[in-house]
Amino acid sequence: MRSPQRTSPASAHAVRTALVRDSSLVWLASGVVGVSFGAISVAGGLPVWVPVVMSLVVYAGSAQFSAVGVLLAGGGPFAAAATGLLLNTRTAAFSLAVAELLGPGRAARLLGAHLVTDETVAFALAQPDPARRRAAFWISGLGLFAVWNAGVLAGALAGTALGDTAAYGLDAAFPAVLVALVLPALREDRSLRRSAAVGALLALAATPVVPAGVPVLLALAGLFLYGRARAAV
Repeated sequence: MRSPQRTSPASAHAVRTALVRDSSLVWLASGVVGVSFGAISVAGGLPVWVPVVMSLVVYAGSAQFSAVGVLLAGGGPFAAAATGLLLNTRTAAFSLAVAELLGPGRAARLLGAHLVTDETVAFALAQPDPARRRAAFWISGLGLFAVWNAGVLAGALAGTALGDTAAYGLDAAFPAVLVALVLPALREDRSLRRSAAVGALLALAATPVVPAGVPVLLALAGLFLYGRARAAV
């Protein structure tokens, strides 16, 4: 007798098609942001290989923007790396949430851990059953990785032809992108807004007296206030 949990090939194909369709808009948006990241990085003075290799090895959109922003502001590589690392620590919790979806074997877990992003985790956990969640994670994760890196490469190659970034106003692009990334969270959480305001004030006060990149790290002190506020709830 056929197991009630067995999925027919036609049904599995339909599920994969639906998941690809649902993921495509996220892939498109990611590709556009990747093009911007690559173009701005190279137009700001970084070699083409820096955003390309960073996207392949690090693969963390907001953390990449922050790290390159520190570099373009004159900060050193250690300050840039520390900023990106701190911003990306949230993926540790995401990894725990999807650990059972990665499948057995070290290779699957290693690759799956590299594909963990806000979008991939949210898309996977929104599915109604474990099999569909696993398929959603891998389909959205692999597609997002491919499109992001293709966009970064295209943007980096285009960035070499942009010339002076000031002429295009690209010096304001990194702050604008970062503001866009954090605004949704700030609108929904009052304690987070207070913590962000404290961090911003610390960064502004320190900017005239410390090297570039350090104010961003000091601003992360606001996270301690947020952690205490959450613990008190």
